[in-house]
Amino acid sequence: MRLWPKHWHPETWVCSMKGHVAPAASARVVGPGDAALGAMLADGRRLARCLRCDSWVEHAVPEGAEVEYEVVPPLAALTLPRRGKPLHEAIVMRLIALNKGSHALAFSLLAITLAVLQTNLDRLHGSAQRILDAINGPLADSGQGASRTWFGRQLAHVLNLKAGTIKTLLVVAVIYAAVEWTEAIGLWRERRWAEYLTVLATAGFLPFEVRELIDRVTVLRLGALVVNLALLSWLVYAKRLFGVHGGVHAMHDQIDWVAVLAAPTPAGRWHSTPGVRHRAPLPAPSLDPIDVPRP
Repeated sequence: MRLWPKHWHPETWVCSMKGHVAPAASARVVGPGDAALGAMLADGRRLARCLRCDSWVEHAVPEGAEVEYEVVPPLAALTLPRRGKPLHEAIVMRLIALNKGSHALAFSLLAITLAVLQTNLDRLHGSAQRILDAINGPLADSGQGASRTWFGRQLAHVLNLKAGTIKTLLVVAVIYAAVEWTEAIGLWRERRWAEYLTVLATAGFLPFEVRELIDRVTVLRLGALVVNLALLSWLVYAKRLFGVHGGVHAMHDQIDWVAVLAAPTPAGRWHSTPGVRHRAPLPAPSLDPIDVPRP
């Protein structure tokens, strides 16, 4: 199942924010043996291949401090970017982390509200009673009590608030906020323990969500249940938790870079200036290179 439109490539999106990973762009010399990563064309252009999105990017020949390598280093000496399925899963993990972060923020605000309410409960009770007494007089003259109006019922709820109830709700909100913040930070940093914590916490909340649906079906409650079930299923299957789908030992962390670099590069997939993609059918950079000997 695709998580994004067919013609949208996460690799290109990540490169647009973080920049290309093109080691040939910062090498002093690019020779014919480096044709999979970069080339000098006969017209003097330096083209470098991005290891993340496979774009061919035009660069000026580096000079002085711009030179990072004398020659294009082998793949084993480079910090290789993620692409394909590992990158796609990392993006989904970030989205889940943002979802958990929004829950954590909501519980944090609730905890702050409850703490303020508990601190000022006596004052709140006094204000509610004064307002209720003030409106009871006019309503009594008309033969109608304040308890029969919506506003009067809300004031009665405020008067019925107990310090013990607020304290219990405050403790629960703080615990939920702590758990959600821990999940959000751990998932953002892609910690495996956070994946297990998220699955266990989400599964623990499911009975309460089902109970709420039994009491009353709403779009919000049904949507929350569907989202949590989808999140739970994806984490267990895609991240191979609890030994599912081969477990951690079957994780697809490795990319066959030999196959990646051996794949033909479509003509015209390169940048002549940063941020501008040109579709002109230029020759692939492996064509007509200048024979530059290595030092």
